[in-house]
Amino acid sequence: MPKVAIIGTTIWGVTLGVVLSGNKVEVGLWARTEEEAAELEKAEHHSGALSDVTFPTSLSITSSLEEALAGAKAVILAVPSQSMRQNMKTVAEHLDGSILIVSAAKGMEVGSNKRLSEVIADEINPDFWPNICVLSGPNLSQEILQNLPAVAVVAAEGEAVVRKAQRLLNTPSLCLYTNTDVTGVELGGALKNIIAIGAGITDGLGYGDNAKAALVTRGLTEITALGVALGANPLTFSGLTGLGDLIATCSSPLSRNHYIGVELTKGRPVEEITGSMSGVAEGLNTTVVAHNLASQLGVEMPITEKLYQVLYRGLSPRQAALELMEAQAGHELVGRRWQLFSLFKR
Repeated sequence: MPKVAIIGTTIWGVTLGVVLSGNKVEVGLWARTEEEAAELEKAEHHSGALSDVTFPTSLSITSSLEEALAGAKAVILAVPSQSMRQNMKTVAEHLDGSILIVSAAKGMEVGSNKRLSEVIADEINPDFWPNICVLSGPNLSQEILQNLPAVAVVAAEGEAVVRKAQRLLNTPSLCLYTNTDVTGVELGGALKNIIAIGAGITDGLGYGDNAKAALVTRGLTEITALGVALGANPLTFSGLTGLGDLIATCSSPLSRNHYIGVELTKGRPVEEITGSMSGVAEGLNTTVVAHNLASQLGVEMPITEKLYQVLYRGLSPRQAALELMEAQAGHELVGRRWQLFSLFKR
């Protein structure tokens, strides 16, 4: 039986552990402390989401990193984006040239403005870079824990590596497609969280389905434009990790980022909202990174810009919506430095 190590006792980390260990894969789930490991085994560590979860016998929870990684064919990092670098530093000394290194987080690092696979690369032996993979897609943990069918994408730069990851991680309830556009797959999963906050605002303001469809569509255009500027394949954003993830995250009440948007329309400050939540809403930090990258690259991202102002400059959600509607609109496929749409004229 092959073994996979999972770093991160987040809801997503535990979900992956449960799904994989139910599919003839041995899983070593690493908890930072013995107390955390004991709580998790009782399904008390995450109130609500794990209350009815039974861990398969092939899933072991340990506070020993050496034990979790011993004999593993892959290590999956399911940690908040801002702790990815520190976690990778901790794991790096235990890696060898054969183990797959899978980022299952959907965010970007504030400060460096890097994708998480780039953060991982910074902290490991360059000889291991070909083994870096990313896992992304329309994956709401609560549904997957109920064994409802879902699909995702695993991406790596090399075809042989990505096929190896697919064979190891594919399950009957979580079907994995492959892609070699690591940049596009990773950006789609991260940037969609920004638009999900906007979708929550749209719902919270009661603007209806027409407005929400427009926001999601224009948001996808922005995501694609920034992705192309960063070297991604534009077609990736029409797939599972772009459009697919947008649909799930912007429409589901299970989405933490959508929830933040709804709560913002009630006049609650961001700090109060996040303080009452379990888990991290990656869209908050990703908005900062996307705002910085758009400015550096000269890419026009009006929705992202307005959400940045709402989150960090005190602009009201309703005023942000009004300003977006009042903006002068040209050809829908043309924007500043949108290389993808250079064939279109205003």
